[in-house]
Amino acid sequence: MLRALAVDDERPSLEELLYLLNADPRIGSAQGAGDATEALRRINRALESGPAGPEAIDVVFLDINMPGLDGLDLARLLTGFAKPPLVVFVTAHEDFAVQAFDLKAVDYVLKPVRKERLAEAVRRAAELAERTDTGPRIPVHEPDPDQIPVELGGVTRFVPVEDITHVEAQGDYARLHTDRGSHLVRIPLSALEERWRSRGFVRIHRRHLVALRHIGELRLDAGTVSVVVGAEELQVSRRHARELRDLLMRRT
Repeated sequence: MLRALAVDDERPSLEELLYLLNADPRIGSAQGAGDATEALRRINRALESGPAGPEAIDVVFLDINMPGLDGLDLARLLTGFAKPPLVVFVTAHEDFAVQAFDLKAVDYVLKPVRKERLAEAVRRAAELAERTDTGPRIPVHEPDPDQIPVELGGVTRFVPVEDITHVEAQGDYARLHTDRGSHLVRIPLSALEERWRSRGFVRIHRRHLVALRHIGELRLDAGTVSVVVGAEELQVSRRHARELRDLLMRRT
C-alpha cells in the first residue's frame, strides 16, 4: 500500500487528484500540499520519521508549473536525498518530459488526468516500491541512453535511438524521424548533437542531424552534396560536407 503526497497549487486540480488516488486500492493514504515548499517540509519530516513512521511518503505526484519553487526544482532537490520518495509528474505541460525523466521520474502524466492513465502510473510506482523495499530505489524509467521519451496522445512512450534516422530542428524543438513516423520533443538540436555524437549521429546542416547507419546514398551533383535517408533526400551544407565524406569513408 503506497503512501502518497499530491502537490498542486490549484485547489480543484489537487482535490481531483486526491480523489482519484484515494479511489485506487494500491494507495493506502494520500495527502495534499498546495506548493513545493510545503511538500519539501513534509518530505523532510517523512524521511526523519523513517520508512515505518506515521508521516512516511512512498511516492510524490507532482505538478510542474507552480509559483516559487516549481515541480522540477523540487525533483532536483530530491535527487540529492539518500532515499527519496518516488516521483510521478502530473502536469498540463508536455514540454518537460525529457527533463522529468532525466530527474528519474517514474512516470509523466498529462492533465486533464484520466483515471486509467493515473492508474498506470500508480501501478508502475507500486511495482517499483515492491521490488526495491530492501535496496536502493532505481526508477522504472531511469534515463536510458538507448531511448528517448516522447509524448503521444497523453501517453509517454520510449523511442529507441537506433530507430531514429535523422533529426530536424524546429526552433527550440527537435523533430525525431523514424521509419514509422516522427515525434516532436522540446530539446535543441545542438543538445542532441552533443548527446548522440558517440552513437553515430553527425550534423550535416544547421537544421539536420543524421544517423550515419541510416544513410543509404551520398549524392554529388554540380558541387552540391546530399544524402538519402529512407525516402528523404537531405541537403548537406558545404561546411559539413568534408567531415561527412570522411566519416562515411571510415565506416566503409
